[in-house]
Amino acid sequence: MSRTGEFLPKGETTKFFWGSDRMSRGSVHSPAPAWRVGLFLLLATFAFGSAARAGEKLRVGIPATAAFSFMPVEFAEKLGIYKKNGVEVEQIVLLGSGKLHQAMSAGAIDIAVGAGTDFAFLVKGAPELGIAATAGQPLDMGFVVPYDSPAKTADDLRGKKLGISTVGALTDWLAHRLAQLKGWKPEELIEVAVGSDKNAEAAFIVTHQIDAMITGSASGLQLEETQRGRLLFPASDIVGDFIDHAIFASHDILTKDPAAVRAFLKSWFETVAYEKTHRAETIAEAVKEMRRSEAVEAKEYDLVLKMYSDDGRFPASGLKVMARSFVELGLLDTEPDLTKYYTEKYLPGM
Repeated sequence: MSRTGEFLPKGETTKFFWGSDRMSRGSVHSPAPAWRVGLFLLLATFAFGSAARAGEKLRVGIPATAAFSFMPVEFAEKLGIYKKNGVEVEQIVLLGSGKLHQAMSAGAIDIAVGAGTDFAFLVKGAPELGIAATAGQPLDMGFVVPYDSPAKTADDLRGKKLGISTVGALTDWLAHRLAQLKGWKPEELIEVAVGSDKNAEAAFIVTHQIDAMITGSASGLQLEETQRGRLLFPASDIVGDFIDHAIFASHDILTKDPAAVRAFLKSWFETVAYEKTHRAETIAEAVKEMRRSEAVEAKEYDLVLKMYSDDGRFPASGLKVMARSFVELGLLDTEPDLTKYYTEKYLPGM
């Protein structure tokens, strides 16, 4: 059901500096601009598939492999929920928010299941709309350190290398959130963009190329089992109101096949409802999909399921924090009116 596209270089180290009015970025390692490389290759790779979509599968992109948060996309297929709702879905893994929305702009995918912070791409012109808020407080994210790291608290990460997936992603914002709450100086926040591949993240942690990785909490729990890493603290310790995850749809698919979009969202929320009422079955599926132990997935289930939305509505409090985050990241000069960039008309019952 799924395939993976990987287009951007990993391991780019970026330091962040604040000026008097906004943040500017200076890359320590500066290859050709990543977004240009990614967009070019996406266009070349998927050009053959950008023609008429009528009667074809709905192409749904996710930004990470082995992520519990995105498991409903494939689990719905196994449960027969897509078939029941009359929609066919192809899952495409693109590894990172930037690649996910480049694919959307290139016409390579129809739906993106990603992070709430991905709204920044829409404000900057990505041809899509948010169609569901799927999770609130980021209970699934955490700061993971090497097992033998001397770090005991968040304060010990001051001036250390923090691994993030991509610039402008949720992991990027969480790093800035920590720096803001702790009152760090600009030069004390150092970020390393390593992509979203879990094996690559683990390698960066275990080999001490980074001092901490902002990633799924389960990654820390898994590494702790083998004494290679450990979860220092969950991201929910530094974030209250938020929109952790959201689903986006291209303008093109919303025009051409709104029924398929509605069927996908109906399937998503039916799958989430199943997960919430079938703990053992969901943990068993997570063990197969995530390739982690039952003990780890049981802990992840109990932690993460609480953040999932049952209806997909966009809370005003979460949107306000989201809008402010774009200014804090230096992505925008002013807080945008996010009501222009989402709709609830495709949600079940609307």
